[in-house]
Amino acid sequence: MKCLVLGIGNTLLTDEGVGIHVLQALDAEWGHASDVTLLDGGTLSFTLAGPIEDADALIVVDAANIQSRPGDWALLKGDEMDAFLMGNRKSTVHEVGLTDLRAIAILAGHWPDQRAMLAIQPDVVDWGEVPTPAVAAAIPPVCAAIGELIQEWRHVA
Repeated sequence: MKCLVLGIGNTLLTDEGVGIHVLQALDAEWGHASDVTLLDGGTLSFTLAGPIEDADALIVVDAANIQSRPGDWALLKGDEMDAFLMGNRKSTVHEVGLTDLRAIAILAGHWPDQRAMLAIQPDVVDWGEVPTPAVAAAIPPVCAAIGELIQEWRHVA
């Protein structure tokens, strides 16, 4: 199984960069795993279509408006992730790009069956290089959830 963990965000905009901060936290444990790729997706581009299509499993981490308190997070798996992307087009700054990448992967015949999004409710999206305390506190449990997903999917593959 080839698992792509795609962190999305702009690290110059406080909580908006949480996807990248999660990747940095994951690096110690997962950065050298031969079946896991940690990819900084930045603020998205169509160049990410290739890595998504090459993956057997996809985990996206991003700040998103999940209608909750700052630092709360949600794990959206499979069709639930798709419904969130398609039904809440304004939930993240990047969502139009994620929706486009999904469409490209589907057209190419490879939108991973094993897919999930970890959406983290931001507090502040303004100039700043570190997440707010509430969002920073979400990073360890989100990393743990990603590790559990990878382990679960390894046993399915």
